[in-house]
Amino acid sequence: MAFEQTEWIAVDWGTSNLRAWGISRDGAVTFSRASDKGMGKIGREDYPAVLTGLLGDAAGSARDVVICGMAGARQGWLEAPYLEAPTDLGDLISGSVAPSMPGSDFVPRILPGVCQRLAGDEDVMRGEETQLLGLSALQPGFSGVVVMPGTHSKWAVLDGSRVERFTTVMTGELFDLLKTHSVLRHSLQGELDGPARAEGFDAGMALGLDRPERLAATLFKVRAASLLAGRTPDWCAGFLSGLLIGAEVGGQRSWLSGSEVPLIGSPGLCALYIKALAAIGATGRIVDATDATISGLKAARKA
Repeated sequence: MAFEQTEWIAVDWGTSNLRAWGISRDGAVTFSRASDKGMGKIGREDYPAVLTGLLGDAAGSARDVVICGMAGARQGWLEAPYLEAPTDLGDLISGSVAPSMPGSDFVPRILPGVCQRLAGDEDVMRGEETQLLGLSALQPGFSGVVVMPGTHSKWAVLDGSRVERFTTVMTGELFDLLKTHSVLRHSLQGELDGPARAEGFDAGMALGLDRPERLAATLFKVRAASLLAGRTPDWCAGFLSGLLIGAEVGGQRSWLSGSEVPLIGSPGLCALYIKALAAIGATGRIVDATDATISGLKAARKA
C-alpha cells in the first residue's frame, strides 16, 4: 500500500484549492489528493477537519505535514510572518509556524511568505516563494529572472536559493475585472475562444509591448474596435489579453538579461508569455508548477 511508504505530507493550500502529496523517504510521491476547500472558502476553525478529511487513511503512519500558501496568511489558519527580501529561501522552514490540531496526531508546519518593506517597493508573496525554492532545487546554480504568470503575476530575481527582489503585476485580475465589470464587457459577450482570438492577441501584444506606459489610454480600443471595425468577441478577448500581457512584459523589460527566463504556471498561459518575451528578443522556458511546488516543499523540509 502507498501509505506504508509515506514519510511525510506536502501541502499547497491556496485561496481556491488545496492539494496534498505523500512523500516517501527517497522523495517519491506516494499519493496525491485535491480539494476545492481553499482559504477563501473556509473559516479558521475549519482547517484541522478539512486537512484530516482530505488525507483520510492515505497518510498511514506519517504525521509530519509541511504546508505552503495561503494557510499562513493573516486570514488563514495561522499567520506565518513574512521573511523580508532579499532573503535565502532555505530559511523558510525556520520561519514556519505550527498550528494546533486538537485530537489529531498530525504535526503541521506552515511556511512563511516573503515581503519587501522598503518604502515604494512594498510587496508580498505567499506560495510563490516555495516554487522559487523548488526551481533552485530543480535547476541548481540558476541566477536570473523568474516569471510566474497568474492572477497576480510575480517577477522575481533569483540567485540560487536567494530571492533578491520581486514585483507583483495584477494582469490576470485586471483581465477578469475588465471582462466582467467594465464597459469593455459589451464587446466580450459570446464565444471568446474562437479562431480570431490569436489574431487579436498578436495585435494587442504588439501595442502593449511597444507602449506599456499607455495601457490606460489603449484599453478602450477593445470597445472601439468592436463598434467601428466589427471585431468579434473572440478577437476582442485576444486583444485585451495581448494588450495586458504585452504591457506587463514591456513594463518589466529592464529586468531582463540575456539568460533564459523560466516561467512557472499553467502551460497555456506561460506559452502566451513566451510569445511576448520572444517578440522582444528574450527566451522563455516552461517549468511545471506542481513540480516546482513539490520540489520547494521537499527542499524546505530538508533544510
